[in-house]
Amino acid sequence: MIHTQETKFGRRQFLKGLGVTLSLPFLESLSIGAVPKGAGAAKRAVFICYDLGFYAPNFFPQGTGAAYKPSPYLSKLEGLREQYTVFSGLSHPGVDGGHQAYKSFLTAVPHPRSPSYQNSISADQVLAEKIGHQTRYSYLSMTEGGLGGLSWNRNGVQIPADRSPQRVFDKLFVEGKASEKEAIQAKLDTGGSILDAVLEQASGLQRRIGRQDQDKLDQYFSSIRETEQRLKKSKQWLKTPKPEIDYAFDADAEQTATLYELITLALQTDSTRIIAFNAGVPEVQGVALDKHHDYSHHGKDAEKIAKLVKIEDANMRQFTSFLQKLRDTPDGSGRLLDNTAVMMGSNLGNASSHDTKNLPVILAGGRFRHGQHLAFDAQDNHPLCNVYVSMFQHMGLETDRFASSTGTITGI
Repeated sequence: MIHTQETKFGRRQFLKGLGVTLSLPFLESLSIGAVPKGAGAAKRAVFICYDLGFYAPNFFPQGTGAAYKPSPYLSKLEGLREQYTVFSGLSHPGVDGGHQAYKSFLTAVPHPRSPSYQNSISADQVLAEKIGHQTRYSYLSMTEGGLGGLSWNRNGVQIPADRSPQRVFDKLFVEGKASEKEAIQAKLDTGGSILDAVLEQASGLQRRIGRQDQDKLDQYFSSIRETEQRLKKSKQWLKTPKPEIDYAFDADAEQTATLYELITLALQTDSTRIIAFNAGVPEVQGVALDKHHDYSHHGKDAEKIAKLVKIEDANMRQFTSFLQKLRDTPDGSGRLLDNTAVMMGSNLGNASSHDTKNLPVILAGGRFRHGQHLAFDAQDNHPLCNVYVSMFQHMGLETDRFASSTGTITGI
């Protein structure tokens, strides 16, 4: 019987463990260079965070609007100038906490170091709830090394992120063994049986409750029906072959670069349209990466800044290469970057002082009006969530609010 919150929560958690967020496939054979009908119109969103930020003098450009002079870091993106916008004067109101601010990067929930802190749903998961059913995986959440993931569910619980490139590759492109598929099928069947029992027990309450509670129960029934549909779609995906690709996975390759390649492949094969990536740093000759955190707390020490800049130069080169691949990849009648909104930034504006104001943010792709530096008030920052709302609308969501937003971001 459904009498306690604990019972409801246990069943809900069990169903989540079955992977019921998967959904109907295109039901077409996909391969690199072959785009399914209608895929050109599909919109994607990628959220990328570098949790130690960027050295501000090398990131933010001089001047505003379309005539800005690129900074040393942005000079690497000059070939993509018309495909991105750089922002200054953005932050999350009330989000402090230094390094712990990564928890709120996609949620904007204030005071992440507070004992009473309770996170909320992240921007990528808002999209996953609304349009995730359109692909094999409703979203991908990835991270590296000891970094935490960026994704949080509607209950404010952190969603485990994939840390291994091999695991991501296998998930996307390697068919499971027959025995593994049978085990998953059994779990999905069990999930359907539990839903039947829950629905039957809840239906018995209808004769004993008032009108106000009836509305709540109707919402509950609606949620169960949605979950039933997801279970059915999960079973269909289980029978659908994964995309065939011309890509040789190298387990020994540099990890960040490999994950960027897998992100591109995931989008290109329409395996998912929503990705959150807490990016690490590549290997840099002559720089001890285990001291990256120490370099970020440079205290204006010239030697530390020089090493920090080498790391961040490498970050920007990899990010630039990623955008170039999206730009050069056909997608329907256009290019993948045309239909993919990519937000790259950090939870820290100045890692040396743990400052969470004036965050470094770039928005690329997505057919926005790019080629400019949009500078908001450096003291009274504009909400970063306005960028997220603009990305939501790019994805087709009819909304003008998320967390601390005041609407869409102006100027794009």
